[in-house]
Amino acid sequence: MFATILTSAAGALATLLLGGLTYREIIRRRGATALKITNPEGIVEQRFVRIGGVDQWIQIRGEDRRNPVLLVLHGGPGSSYAVFTLPMRSWEKHFTIVQWDRRGVGKTLRRSGRPGSGEITFDRMVEDGIELAEFLRGHLGKKKLILLAGSMGNMVGAPLVKRRPDLFHAYVATDLYVNMQRNERLAHQLTVGRLRAAGNMKAAADLEKIGADPAKWNRRAWALNLAWLFRTSLPTPNPDLNLLLPLTLTSPLYSLRDVYNWFAGFQLTKDRLFDEIMAYDVRALGPRWEVPIFVLQGESDVITLTTLARQYYDELEAPAKGFAVIPNAGHFAAFSQPEYFLQELLEQVRPLAELRA
Repeated sequence: MFATILTSAAGALATLLLGGLTYREIIRRRGATALKITNPEGIVEQRFVRIGGVDQWIQIRGEDRRNPVLLVLHGGPGSSYAVFTLPMRSWEKHFTIVQWDRRGVGKTLRRSGRPGSGEITFDRMVEDGIELAEFLRGHLGKKKLILLAGSMGNMVGAPLVKRRPDLFHAYVATDLYVNMQRNERLAHQLTVGRLRAAGNMKAAADLEKIGADPAKWNRRAWALNLAWLFRTSLPTPNPDLNLLLPLTLTSPLYSLRDVYNWFAGFQLTKDRLFDEIMAYDVRALGPRWEVPIFVLQGESDVITLTTLARQYYDELEAPAKGFAVIPNAGHFAAFSQPEYFLQELLEQVRPLAELRA
């Protein structure tokens, strides 16, 4: 009898798994169709480039090679933004978009493995970014690029632009961390308040147990705080599960092994960079920028607080600058509201590249 039950359970599990894989393949094929570029002036490339002694994966897509180049720096710090290629599809009419899996991340991790990833620090990634920007200038025939950094991608993007402003038309920061300690302290306080208002006293008590001082947190405490930030995120809870995860699992760019390495890279880089992340303060770079800078934030971002991003923006000195709030968006503002975000890019940023091409 017990053996019969086990056999039935195994059969049911296999049926569910097969059904899930079949559904995944249907969605992947639809995505691949939506991503086709047939314009003869277009460009579609996936390749590895030797950067800093590591083969690093990039994707280049756009409908017209004459368009400005938009280099995207993913957050995470190990969450490849290539999974957002579909939501960004309309952007490819106006920009040539470069996605980059940094060392220890995604397809780059799959190629190199952990031992071959080399040094994983933000400073090393900045040096990698300089090499990549130089390669793209030659490969795509552009004097300068536009840099778009999301979330912890700004921990690479900000020092990169500061170090080599000559490479960029403009810097676009979204989901911006300013001072990590201040951000996490205030976010913790606000999250406890949201949990109490929702009647979830147990979760509020669990968060209060780790304390309100991020300087005293270990990796586990930070992960708990971050988990509840996402679960209570506005306007939609769990943007990591409701937006990021489905795109990762069904991306036409990713095999199942790629999916595994996406998650492995997220964990690897988070662990290696924990101390640097918790010590991060963009103000240490100074208020003066040599390139135009634009800060585009979700109006309800409870993870990288929009209030702190606005305060920082007000302190900036740059040849040109702009601030915009993306309506009905929290974290991942560029990808949850891609059309609103694109409109800001077209109105504020793309003209600078056209004038200085």
